[in-house]
Amino acid sequence: MLHKISNTRFTGHGPIKILYPGLEISKEDTGIGSIGRIDHPEIHGKTVIKMHPHINDEILSYFRTGTAEHSDSEGFVKTIGKRTLMLMKAGKMFQHEEKIFGDKEPMEGLQIFIRPGEKDLKPEVVFLELDEIHSENKWRLLASPNVETDFQFSSQTWLYDARLLEENTLLLPDLAIQGLTLLLYVFKGNIIVNSDLNLEKKDSLLIKDENVIIKANQDSELVLFVTDESAEVFKEGMYSGNKL
Repeated sequence: MLHKISNTRFTGHGPIKILYPGLEISKEDTGIGSIGRIDHPEIHGKTVIKMHPHINDEILSYFRTGTAEHSDSEGFVKTIGKRTLMLMKAGKMFQHEEKIFGDKEPMEGLQIFIRPGEKDLKPEVVFLELDEIHSENKWRLLASPNVETDFQFSSQTWLYDARLLEENTLLLPDLAIQGLTLLLYVFKGNIIVNSDLNLEKKDSLLIKDENVIIKANQDSELVLFVTDESAEVFKEGMYSGNKL
């Protein structure tokens, strides 16, 4: 199954656009498996998002331009950006603040809200320093449920990214075609899937039981979400939870 989710499905009137991917295919769940919500902020200028709580969310901050200073109730203070990613595992209660420095270049990226495997886990903050900003023409595994990655989700969820250069092609990772559900997100650029399905910036593609060929019409940045819909997740997180 291939199902395109148009960029028109985003909601929000400010600089942060919000996608509930489940709304495209279901009247029962705003998420898909462990993928609860995807935010795509584009913030110009200096902005402070004051201290606010998260409960039972696992939030991966994936910024591609600009920087932000993160501080939280666990005592961490860290500047994050295109080389430094962050995973906040909120658990029972977690609060954080972000000071965004978008005056030199706009802050653009994703805040990815993943559902935890169970309720009220211990809060944890993990940072990942990337050796390279981009992974060109090949998938890079950023997060998984396993110790093979620095970022570990508590649910059966995997996250990849890739920068696909113009005229190059890419297949799905081997793991991603083993009976799991995939959501391919175009962060930047324009691609064509299986020679006839065009996706541009902020479009996404739901993939089940299909092995696809992705070709870049121009240099493109892609994010691939993989979830096991049969696995247990907690669907009542503050932001990642079901909103129906």
